[in-house]
Amino acid sequence: MRKISARAITEAIYQAIRKISFAPDPDVTRLLKEAQNNESSPLARDALSIILENHRLSPTLQIPLCQDTGSTILFAEIGIEACLAEPLSQSLNRAIIRAQQEIPLRASIVQDPLFPRVNTGDNSPGIVHITQVEGDGLRLTIGQKGGGAENTSFLKMFTPATGANDIVEYITAKVLAAHSRPCPPLILGIGIGGNFETAPLLAKRALFEKLGRPHPDPQYRALEEQITEGINAAGCGVQGLGGNHTVLATHILSEPCHIASLPVAVNVQCHAHRHITVEVSRETN
Repeated sequence: MRKISARAITEAIYQAIRKISFAPDPDVTRLLKEAQNNESSPLARDALSIILENHRLSPTLQIPLCQDTGSTILFAEIGIEACLAEPLSQSLNRAIIRAQQEIPLRASIVQDPLFPRVNTGDNSPGIVHITQVEGDGLRLTIGQKGGGAENTSFLKMFTPATGANDIVEYITAKVLAAHSRPCPPLILGIGIGGNFETAPLLAKRALFEKLGRPHPDPQYRALEEQITEGINAAGCGVQGLGGNHTVLATHILSEPCHIASLPVAVNVQCHAHRHITVEVSRETN
C-alpha cells in the first residue's frame, strides 16, 4: 500500500491550476493558427489574431487567459493500492483557495445555486469525479470550465430508433442556436450512451481527449468529422462574426446503454480550454 500525502496532492493541484490559468494548450494554439490560415472571413481572421495574441501575452504578463476563471473540475484515477491521507475534495479545495488568493483569480462560485446565491469569495468548492484503477498511482486531470460555454451545453434522451444523421442535425442546431454565447471557436465533447447521469460525464471527459486525435472507431471518427464540418459550414464563425471556424474539434466518447435508451450529451468548451493531467508521485514516511 502506497500512502500519498495531502500536502503533495494539494501542491500538485495548485501548480496545475497556476499553469493552466496562464499557459494555453499547445494543441489549441496550433488549431487556432490553422484556422487563421484557412479562414474565409477577414473579420474572423482579425478576431483569431486577437485570440492568438492573448495566448502569447497571458503567460508572459501572468494575466489569466480568461477573466472567467470558471469552476474547477478534477477527474482522479486512483490506484487500488494507493492510500490518500485525506479526501480529495479537501486537497482540491485547499489548492483552489490558495490559487484564487495568490494568482489571483476571480471568485466565480456561489454557495447556494438559488437561495441566496452568495459568492463563496474564494472560487471553492471544486467538483471531483473519482475512478479506481489498477496499481498504486494517482493521476489527476484538472480543468477550469467557464460559465458561458457550460451554459450552452445540453443533453437529450433519444430513442433507439434515432439514426446518426438525426444526432448530427440535433447537435448542429443546438450549437448554432447558442451563436456567440459560448465564445467560439469551440471544442465539443460528446457523450453517447450510458444513462442520464453518465452521458454528461462522458461529454466532459471527451473534452480532455488530445485535440484533433482521430477516433479509433471509423464510424465515430466519421461522426465527429460530420458534426464539425456541418457546424462550420453554417457560417456562425469566430465569436459569431461569420466565417468557417465555429468549431475547432469534436471528440466523442461512448459507453453501453439500456436497450430502450440512447442518451446524447454535449459539453461545449470555449477556445481558452484550460486543462492539464498530472501524476502525483510523492509519498509520506
